[in-house]
Amino acid sequence: MTSSSLYPSLASRLGSVWYRHFRTYTKDIVSNGFPPFMEPLIFLAGMGLGMARYIPNLVEMSYLQFLATGLLMTSSMFTAAFECTFGTFIRLEFDKTYDGMLAAPLTVSDVVLGEALWAGTKGAFFSLAVLIIISAFGIVGFLPALLTPIIGFLNGFLFAAIGLLVTSFVKNINHFNFFFTGLLSPMFMFCGTIFPIANLPAPLRVVAEFLPLTHPVRLGRVAALARGWKPSLLLDLAYVLAVAAVVMYFAVRRLSKRMVK
Repeated sequence: MTSSSLYPSLASRLGSVWYRHFRTYTKDIVSNGFPPFMEPLIFLAGMGLGMARYIPNLVEMSYLQFLATGLLMTSSMFTAAFECTFGTFIRLEFDKTYDGMLAAPLTVSDVVLGEALWAGTKGAFFSLAVLIIISAFGIVGFLPALLTPIIGFLNGFLFAAIGLLVTSFVKNINHFNFFFTGLLSPMFMFCGTIFPIANLPAPLRVVAEFLPLTHPVRLGRVAALARGWKPSLLLDLAYVLAVAAVVMYFAVRRLSKRMVK
């Protein structure tokens, strides 16, 4: 028997990490599963219904559609980023969860990648929750937009990787406020969620194209409306995949130094 046969397959190892987080999350499914449905409803009632009457329709859609389809990816971003910053930090520094995981036949890469896959799953779930709400009010069609949770997964994985890399630097849990206030909140405002990027000054339009949220929002909006597909969207998809892979590589390297002492 070879030594490699003594260890589970990669899929089993990643699945065990994912399943651990799934079990923890679903222990209180009511309180954990309720906010993804209520938050977009409250936001659209406050912003969409209130502001839409003062903002004329855009070229291809109403302002309410523009706002609602942007929320599909921002909800995915925030839940994945929160999971892999505050959640990961607590498991690392306070609960010592990873000590137990690494005592099993798991590597740091298995643990970190499993974290990101779980965060991506939450991103897909949150995107699906928003889709259910906005389709229930007739803003988009549900069946034509079923591709959006997949993009929500990719977006969640991307921001999970970014969150894990940030966590690898953070020594004090309060320092995550800089990440959320200094990066995520501006992206929520300037990446085509609240208003079109084309309305920004030229220098800021260039900056927006380098920000991670811009590309999933663009993909998610086209998928939700089921129209507007064009070859340039492949560049958006390539951006998401490439940045997620590169950032994840550095996140694994840095977290290895903190998990294995």
